[in-house]
Amino acid sequence: MTRALVTGGAGFIGSNLVAELLERGDEVRVLDNFSTGSRANLGALGREVEVVEGDLRSYERVHTAVRGAEVVFHQGALGSVPRSVQDPLSSTAVNVEGTLNVLLAARDEGIRRVVAASSSSVYGDGGTFPRVETQAPNPISPYAVAKLAAERFCVSFTRVYGIETVALRYFNVFGPRQDPTSQYAAVVPRFIRLVADGEAVTVHGDGEQSRDFTYVENVVRANLLAADAPDAAGRVLNVATGGSETVNALADTIGRLLDRPVEKVHGPVQAGDVRESWADVTAAREAIGFEPVVGFEEGLRRTIEAMLGTEGAR
Repeated sequence: MTRALVTGGAGFIGSNLVAELLERGDEVRVLDNFSTGSRANLGALGREVEVVEGDLRSYERVHTAVRGAEVVFHQGALGSVPRSVQDPLSSTAVNVEGTLNVLLAARDEGIRRVVAASSSSVYGDGGTFPRVETQAPNPISPYAVAKLAAERFCVSFTRVYGIETVALRYFNVFGPRQDPTSQYAAVVPRFIRLVADGEAVTVHGDGEQSRDFTYVENVVRANLLAADAPDAAGRVLNVATGGSETVNALADTIGRLLDRPVEKVHGPVQAGDVRESWADVTAAREAIGFEPVVGFEEGLRRTIEAMLGTEGAR
């Protein structure tokens, strides 16, 4: 049994990770300030979880949460590229200073390993595809810049202090418990809700921008593998499906699974957005034994069923 801390454990990815840790029989503590996470996500787990309520920007609260843990899964963040464009100061403070607080507390408490969530956004635009970790980052948005700084702090703490860290670059994660109603809702739950309700979906630009949509179960699996892989310390690894789908194709697939027509309304390109994104996961396969187990369409089907019930996806 592992004593694990999940920062951001009430959020979308964090709560899915907490559920799997509990299923394994691990002892789980959550640190969350519930600014974007939901108490309902934890309540839905059906088991009692120890919660430390607090902000990542407070070293005191972070240290309290870290104390006594063996492994820290650092999922807490202020997500969303558009949010970072509107408020770069808060995005940077939470994502950089917050990560630094987690690493300092882990160092001070002798934590065995920190597995931290990074983002495909650090690659930016241009360069070659699929994305490989040896490519030079070229972040565009403030969010991407902050995530790159956070993962470099992880690598630094491994090299300077000997703290085992692994940073995972997530590619467009989707799945159950992702909020479709947030101002900054991700495209998958937003499109599912709109198509199910018979409303038009807004596509930014021409809709031919591509993404490596990654079902959350794959990300949870990668975190668990990264926590124990013996030779992964100090690594930065892509976590994705290893495929590429356009936003137009996403909308059309959702319409087909729901057996509903899809009306698309095209809007302006979002500031800080990238045109193309898909990953090579060879390094993760070799370093931690990662293989994506749920593909794009099956992940959409499961997400629809979780959001709308079993009558949703066809």
